Amino acid sequence: MKLRVVIVDDEPLGRDRIRALLGSDSEVEVVGEAVDGEEAVELIGRVRPDLVFLDVQMPGLDGFGVLKRLGAPLPQVVFVTAFDSHAVKAFEAHALDYLLKPARPARLRDALNRAREQLGKRGTDDVSRRVLELLESRAAPSAHLTRIPVRSGERTLFLKVGLVDWFEAAGNYVVVHVGKENHVLRETLSGLEEQLPAQFLRISRSVIVNLERVRELQSMTAGEHVVLLQDGKTLPMTRGLREVEERLKFS
Repeated sequence: MKLRVVIVDDEPLGRDRIRALLGSDSEVEVVGEAVDGEEAVELIGRVRPDLVFLDVQMPGLDGFGVLKRLGAPLPQVVFVTAFDSHAVKAFEAHALDYLLKPARPARLRDALNRAREQLGKRGTDDVSRRVLELLESRAAPSAHLTRIPVRSGERTLFLKVGLVDWFEAAGNYVVVHVGKENHVLRETLSGLEEQLPAQFLRISRSVIVNLERVRELQSMTAGEHVVLLQDGKTLPMTRGLREVEERLKFS
């Protein structure tokens, strides 16, 4: 019996890639595609797939919102996300599968094998429980840093987080850029990222930017993009353009 699959992604290239990779498996049937969250809720409820490849970051109703709307019982879900340490750690903590964009053939095959195994052993009840636990944990209020302690000679200054322009990884340290001043924290960028409020976004593996300091996004050659800050500083960006644009709209 074929594995019936739905693909949900607002980016055509994302849907095309997953569909192409699935095409090499004769035991998979793509029974539908959705381009946004609202369409996904209707489609999944109507066709009742075995497995959904679900984009996390979508404008309007995102992937988590889709699952909240559907409620239990849920199909098997493989979350698809751009590099996002918050989301990845949450998926791993709840033993849920995910793919990082762009999806890799070997990683997608692993996800299909795990989905088949889960369907054969536990059905959808356990999946629903773990997904709902994830949604509950995301809804729980979490504390964020409001001030950052930095050393200055014999003094310790407490910088308001909102004044920071951007953070830069430097090995196991982080350089804090505030106007013309730089401060060094004995902290990893990933560890700091977990403590920052929503106005900060990781735009590459080495940079977290304060979205309130962003003036514009600029296209460069070969499909590359940079972030231009209010003070004229440019920062290379590897995160998806569409996702950054959406975050800037609501920051």
